[in-house]
Amino acid sequence: MPVDSSAPSPFPLEQSTWAEADWPLGTHLGPDGVTVAVCAPAATRVQLEVYPEALGAGASAVFLPARGADGVWRARIGGLGAGALLGWRVWGPNWPFDEAWVPGSAAGFIADLDEDGNRFNPNKVLFDPYSREITHSAFTDALGELGVNDGVLGTGGDLVDGVPRRQIDTGPYAPKGIVVEETGAGGRIPKPRIPAEQAIIYEAGVRQLTGHPSAARLSELLAGESGFEDVVDIPEEYRGTYRGAGMLAPYLKAAGVTTVELLPVHETNASESGRSGATNSWGYMTLAFFAPSRRYAADRSWGGPTREFKEMVDAFHAAGMEVYLDVVYNHTAEGGNWNGEVTTTGFTSLGGFATAEYYQLTRDKMLVDGATGTSNQVNFSSPAARQLVLDSLRYWCSQMGVDGFRFDLATVLGRMPGEAEPDDWGNLKRFFSDHPLLTAIAELAEQEHVEVIAEAWDLWGYEVGNFPRGWGEWNGRYRDAVRRFTKGDGNTGEFIDMVNGDYHHFADNGGPQKSVNFIVAHDGFNMADLVSYQAKVNDQPAPFGPSDGGSDDNMSWDSGGDQALRRQRLRNLWAILLLSRGVPMVVAGDEMGRTQNGNNNPWALDTVAMLNNYAMVATSAPQRVSVEDGSGAAYHDNLGAFDSESARVNPLFRFATFLMRLRHEHPALHQANWGDDQVGGDDVSYLFRAPDGAGSPQEGDRALAVHIDAPGEAFWVMVNMAGESVDFQLPEAGGGRVWRRLVDTAAWAERESNCWREGTGEVLSGRQSVAAWSVVVCLAGPPAQG
Repeated sequence: MPVDSSAPSPFPLEQSTWAEADWPLGTHLGPDGVTVAVCAPAATRVQLEVYPEALGAGASAVFLPARGADGVWRARIGGLGAGALLGWRVWGPNWPFDEAWVPGSAAGFIADLDEDGNRFNPNKVLFDPYSREITHSAFTDALGELGVNDGVLGTGGDLVDGVPRRQIDTGPYAPKGIVVEETGAGGRIPKPRIPAEQAIIYEAGVRQLTGHPSAARLSELLAGESGFEDVVDIPEEYRGTYRGAGMLAPYLKAAGVTTVELLPVHETNASESGRSGATNSWGYMTLAFFAPSRRYAADRSWGGPTREFKEMVDAFHAAGMEVYLDVVYNHTAEGGNWNGEVTTTGFTSLGGFATAEYYQLTRDKMLVDGATGTSNQVNFSSPAARQLVLDSLRYWCSQMGVDGFRFDLATVLGRMPGEAEPDDWGNLKRFFSDHPLLTAIAELAEQEHVEVIAEAWDLWGYEVGNFPRGWGEWNGRYRDAVRRFTKGDGNTGEFIDMVNGDYHHFADNGGPQKSVNFIVAHDGFNMADLVSYQAKVNDQPAPFGPSDGGSDDNMSWDSGGDQALRRQRLRNLWAILLLSRGVPMVVAGDEMGRTQNGNNNPWALDTVAMLNNYAMVATSAPQRVSVEDGSGAAYHDNLGAFDSESARVNPLFRFATFLMRLRHEHPALHQANWGDDQVGGDDVSYLFRAPDGAGSPQEGDRALAVHIDAPGEAFWVMVNMAGESVDFQLPEAGGGRVWRRLVDTAAWAERESNCWREGTGEVLSGRQSVAAWSVVVCLAGPPAQG
């Protein structure tokens, strides 16, 4: 191979047994050096190596940790400090230690896996799964500079340059764990601890928030927008980074957002150049569960990403905002069996220490590619895998300051344990609402005062409403019901149930705030595209494509090509989402009309076209602004130009921020409990009425009213999803109050941004005509203005 990686002289520690309680798993820096502990219960020898460089060098020192009765290998090493680079080699029953072994030899080799499916191979250097940072990913472009690619990381007997793949020493190539100084959470800005029912979640990728060149002009673009006076311009060196995200806090706070939910920030496999087949813009392939991704850091020195992430969290907390992380524990970036061969895998961490502990295996010891569809499925029947998840969560909330977590394909965490053949995977599909990991996560959330939210489905089933008490859940039923009703399907019953917080599925789980309501998310159409396309457009050229996957059933409607109707339907979606019981989640850029040109699955597109373009805020024609990627590409102009008071005003932006602020200002709109079906009392009731006010809506009705009745305040919401105007009868507001128009999504009101400050809207009474495809919201108030 291109690099000389001959074995250094070993410096073994005295072989002694450490008590299980001596120190926890992972690599920890103390005043006298470093303690290390890795879980490898079936291993027969574990070797720790110190490397002088991340790439291109062999180890400079070798140590032999001792095995404890708990299957954890531990050592204490003096003289090591922050920034030390560590790698591990592991032997086991399939490859016992032989005195003749040197890196790159076959000495001691029996087979590529043992009878339990473990893949021990001392030629493959591993990083500690608990590493706080790692040096690089398996897809780093730097491997090419050394004359190799990630294929050297694999096992098995395939020949590479005449050498069996299992014999290639990966010491010069594999990611190394970095010793990071842990400063703890003491003295940092306290968490806001926002009650769940008061949250408005803004889902975004770190780079998406400030990576676009327009982020450097925020103060100019938002000049004149009330409440945005404190926004700051993002310097070029901080765009698309943790530091840049923290600097965006004043913008998000002013918009009405309480919580930013970041797409995965755990280190993932991705090339620096974004080369084809080695990109993962969204980050849903976790390589290291404790390490913040280095690609999002302005400071990429050893320890820099950790420091910068903490500073970002502090910036949000200082603004009174929270940070949630989207986390992926159901599978990893280590991949599965290469080319379907049981002998060949590319483990760089977990699988090399304990394949059978960390991964679900078939009877033939193949990695299960079942509920996730991503080549490997983590084995949560194993205490080691469960501990990994809990330790990772505890680290991120207690040491890194995170306020909550959204779990990708969370049902996998509760699937039945055991082995199965591909034709017998039904044995794995059962879901336990009292699964030990799910209940332990809920207990941890309560102890640490954080929120935990499940994506409550996977490829094997849909479990919304079935998670243990304490869990919130992405409510896919809400998404589907609102999409259908707002395009005229007349699915009245399920629409009412969802607007009322999905009582039937969440009444036993703590309240409507456990239903996280969303109409769009990162993996699908964004909101502007939902009303603009009949079908996904994923096969377009860069920078808006191409991409694979994406649902073919989007329940979308292109609004008949009518740009004014598209804008109106966008406002309908915003109004319904922010007025529904539950916790609303919006997607970054939807407040300004961002488009992906119909691409509903741009998971690998790390392009400027996928980022928030804040130039859209300062124009009445948001989809006509420049992409600013230098390619001449253009956004599809699906929305046209708003009828605005100024060419510099985006009425959608003003409308969306008005609604988010409105939700905060009125307790009736963020309740943790359901009300009864009566007007009056000390609860908040959502009462659904036919347009004439005389009875209840019937299935198939496309128009209905919602009376949100609360102590001291009341809303009357008229929803008309019919293709013609409908007359509604307003009741008496009561208590000497009158109904005033607060919101009207119809096209005629665009010049007013479709909303009015409280007490300034027109007084409405008696019979009112509501335009086709529109929503009118009235607020009860005093008869006189002021």
